[in-house]
Amino acid sequence: MTLDAIDIKLLNLLQTDGRMSNLELAEKVFLSPSSCLRRVRLLEEAGMISRYSAILNPAALGLEVDAFVQVTMRRDVEHWHENFSASLQAWPEVVGSFIITGEANYLLRVRARSLKHFSAFVLEKLYRTSGVLDIRSNIVLQTLKDTQTIAPELLGD
Repeated sequence: MTLDAIDIKLLNLLQTDGRMSNLELAEKVFLSPSSCLRRVRLLEEAGMISRYSAILNPAALGLEVDAFVQVTMRRDVEHWHENFSASLQAWPEVVGSFIITGEANYLLRVRARSLKHFSAFVLEKLYRTSGVLDIRSNIVLQTLKDTQTIAPELLGD
C-alpha cells in the first residue's frame, strides 16, 4: 500500500489521539466520514495501524525504576533462544524486549516499583534462567525522549 498525503495525515492524527472520533478525523483531513472510515480501515488491514491503546504514566502508577538490561546468553545451552523468549513473556516487569547486535543477545526494558523489586527481578528471574551468561543493567536517571510516535517525515517517500 502506498501512502498519500491524506493517509499520512490520518496516521499522524490517530497516533496523537487514538480516541478521536471518525467525524472529527474526517473534518481534519477534509474527507466525508464514510471516505475517512474506509481509509482508516484500509490502513488497519494493511497493518500500518496495529492497535489502539492508552499510554500509562509509570511514575504516577508507582513504578519508580526504569532500566535497560543487556542479556548475553551461553550458546552451548540447547534451545537457549526459545527458552529465554518463552520465559520473558511471563515476566510482567519486562515491557520491551529486543534481539540486538553487539556482544549481548537481548536488550530488555524493565519497569519496577523500586530498586528492591528490580533487584529481585534480576536475581530471582533473570539469573535463574537457563543459559544466561551475563547481565548488564543501566538504570534510567532521567528520560529525555520516549515516544512510540513516528514522525510524518518518516512516513512518506
